[in-house]
Amino acid sequence: MGAGRAGVRSPWGVISQFCFPRGQVTKSLACHSHINGDRRNDDSRGGTVQTKGQTNAKASAAGFASGYENGLRDGACEYLYRHLQPAAPPRKDCRILYIPQGFEGIDQGVIEALRLTVRDVYVADPARMAEQAALIRPDWVLVLNGLHVFPANHLEQVDAVRSLGIRTAIWFADDPYVTADTMYIAPRYDVVLTHELSTIPMYRERGCAEVIYMPLAVDHGRFKPMTVEERYRSDVCFIGQAFWNRVEMFDALAPFLKNRKVFIAGGLWDRMKHYKTMQRFIRLGWLPVDESIKYYNGARIVINLHRTTEVGQDNKNVLNLPGRSINPRTYEISACGTLQLTDCREDLPNYYTPGSDIETYADAGELRSKLEHYLSHEDDRRTIALRGLKRTLTEHTYVRRLQQIAEVLQW
Repeated sequence: MGAGRAGVRSPWGVISQFCFPRGQVTKSLACHSHINGDRRNDDSRGGTVQTKGQTNAKASAAGFASGYENGLRDGACEYLYRHLQPAAPPRKDCRILYIPQGFEGIDQGVIEALRLTVRDVYVADPARMAEQAALIRPDWVLVLNGLHVFPANHLEQVDAVRSLGIRTAIWFADDPYVTADTMYIAPRYDVVLTHELSTIPMYRERGCAEVIYMPLAVDHGRFKPMTVEERYRSDVCFIGQAFWNRVEMFDALAPFLKNRKVFIAGGLWDRMKHYKTMQRFIRLGWLPVDESIKYYNGARIVINLHRTTEVGQDNKNVLNLPGRSINPRTYEISACGTLQLTDCREDLPNYYTPGSDIETYADAGELRSKLEHYLSHEDDRRTIALRGLKRTLTEHTYVRRLQQIAEVLQW
């Protein structure tokens, strides 16, 4: 890939063919205001009352500026998305049976990436894993997570598959929040993949012969930049369940956010102390994935806040293991070309560079300060967001991640 495609600056050259040069914006806005506004000087009357023409001119100018900024963002994102599509690797001569978890935002990305990675891919319902493995005789059975929708005889089915000489691997996507279950599931598989650093020693202590650290990624065909309707636009967006640490954070931010355009979606947000203040911004309950993607695209800033790992706080982390690794939302937000403000996890610098292609915060005070900064510095916000999109498309798609899995499992 040439240098012109590798950097963030190339999109501006492309966009400049279709948009006003930045120096013309102020002139255009001034001209627009002059044409539509009333020329009366209110200062001569000692007041600040504006005529209807002046009010309309200001609103029109603000709309023009907003449209200009959105156009810059959309054009740059489109350029990067077109030119940084991950190359399809040579297919491995391997047959894989994939057992999905039912995570809509993950499963389809994994399936499509598998189809680009290996010769034959089959997908089966968890309840029919052993039956389908016996019929298909794949080289490997790859299971996502093995929780929630999996039947009571899940582990007996794994034993039956292994008795056929078929290798099995499980990729945990909920670690460390459900160690009460995963600590018993993991030893029944040949290979354990986990995105969470803190669980690796535990699985080895439980007798797992092969435990591999494997981060999650993003379905870039679904989580991607797009132009959205005005109803999806916001200054600040957060989508996720109201775990108690998140409630505490947004209660602290409520005095700042109440005068902004905010969108929050998820369950349990009515347990906020400032719920009445924030209620008009909140959509209670589950939000479809495709709607989430539109809200990510429409936001100027998306907040990411990992759930607490403290035992008993909305999780089954009975071993009280810390959260050291980033969640899949980290990749999904960045894949939409939107600035992400995230709390810190230990392995974040392995995948993104804070201050360059993502931004971080340590507490509510720092988060508020950075929200204020990036909401008033469009160029800074857009540059980091575009770098995050570039990094994600280059390194963190499921196409790339399945190549890594194929290598470590020697498919």
